[in-house]
Amino acid sequence: MRLYLEGHGERYALEQLQMALFPEASMELCGSPFTGEGAISSLTRDKGYLTATGRIRLGGRDVSGVCRLRAAEETVASRRRILQQSYYLAAVQLLARAPAWGALAGVRPTKLTSRVLLGGGTAADCEALLRDVYFVEPARRRLCIDASLATARAAAMLDPMDISLYVGIPFCPSRCAYCSFVSQSTQRHAGLVAPFLEALLREVEEAGRLLARSPRRVRTVYIGGGTPTTLSAAQLERLMQAISRHFDLSRCLEYTVEGGRPDTLDLEKLETLRRCGADRISINPQTMQDQVLRRMARRHTAADTVRALEQARAAGFEAVNMDLIAGLPGDSAAGFADSLRQCVGLDPENLTVHTLAVKRGSALHLDRDGLLEAAEVEAMLDGASEALRRAGYAPYYLYRQKYMAGSFENVGWTRPGRDSLYNIYMMEELHSILSLGGGGMSKVNLPGGRLTRIHNPKYPQEYLDRLENTLDGHRTFFRLLQETEGMP
Repeated sequence: MRLYLEGHGERYALEQLQMALFPEASMELCGSPFTGEGAISSLTRDKGYLTATGRIRLGGRDVSGVCRLRAAEETVASRRRILQQSYYLAAVQLLARAPAWGALAGVRPTKLTSRVLLGGGTAADCEALLRDVYFVEPARRRLCIDASLATARAAAMLDPMDISLYVGIPFCPSRCAYCSFVSQSTQRHAGLVAPFLEALLREVEEAGRLLARSPRRVRTVYIGGGTPTTLSAAQLERLMQAISRHFDLSRCLEYTVEGGRPDTLDLEKLETLRRCGADRISINPQTMQDQVLRRMARRHTAADTVRALEQARAAGFEAVNMDLIAGLPGDSAAGFADSLRQCVGLDPENLTVHTLAVKRGSALHLDRDGLLEAAEVEAMLDGASEALRRAGYAPYYLYRQKYMAGSFENVGWTRPGRDSLYNIYMMEELHSILSLGGGGMSKVNLPGGRLTRIHNPKYPQEYLDRLENTLDGHRTFFRLLQETEGMP
């Protein structure tokens, strides 16, 4: 679907909204006016006002939407807002039903409501913003506000000198059909694991030395991937002992390891993780339907998930997260509800409900056979919300992704007082995050809400070849942090 911008350059905001509202249409940004089907987003200024107009011609219909703003009230955010509103008001006339998230197209809708709460506003203020400005439906408004209330609680636990530490292990035992993450299968790249670990240990030592010279302290630790537990118990012990040796974890509130695949876990490995300091683990079935697991190339069964969780409890883990994905090919609303029932019965402290996102790097992008309709995915998500609230869980973080079925959301649910702080700090960008390992992305929070991102190489061999560049990136990270100290 063609898109032409007239009188403004807010390309990203309009592209994202158009892709969310018309997910089946290919995106084409035009550099000049056109005739025929497509959309035009225009912005004009006259007599002290900005006027945003969205015009769409599609399927033989011409529709439009208009929003105005006093010029004296113009900011980047307010200008972008009226452009999105005008486009949405045009597009919704062509849709069979209004989208769940209304005119919100970003991946972090809670950023809006969290900003209101952290600025002294109320839940009622958040409700009015989502309802009257962005046209978000009631169920999603409630999800968003509940998650932002958790953000406000987590923010109150932070000191200005706190950071979080992420360590990325870009290996998996095999590749799942829906996966688009940058990770290497140990079936094909087992020879890279040992040299990668040696390089990572050097990175841990150097980054720890830099941190020791600063006033910053680690508040949460997250070892992710990939599947970190692809490493052996001995390899994990070496890594985690190095982290404890080179980083001061005396202020650390939470230490998570992304166990992920149950087929990578056993009692010895779980006991090693717990002994070395981890107090939270993710054990992610994605579904408890064995036939769906096979179709997604997951090399474990529902029984393996139960066994892994029981072993995690035996090893001393008192905080466990489980992930489910709504919309997997071969699944159904009844099957998803059964998976949820089984997971709730295992009583995890956190349960994250993802919506399937068909990314370009995944096998599902090439073979889309069996993908569920948005209405069935919505039924899964709405049923999950009702069941989890009845079971005593509440939303604590939320985000969206591109190419997500129905443009819905991923929601982390929690037992009272068991929120995963790292997930909130990372998703809401509440403080700086130092990322080590393959595919890690450090984030430096700068004054005025600005962010600087520093990327580690994605692939293991690239990480090995460019380790010195990565270490230079960490020096930049701490230099930027030092420059922000004492600044508003």
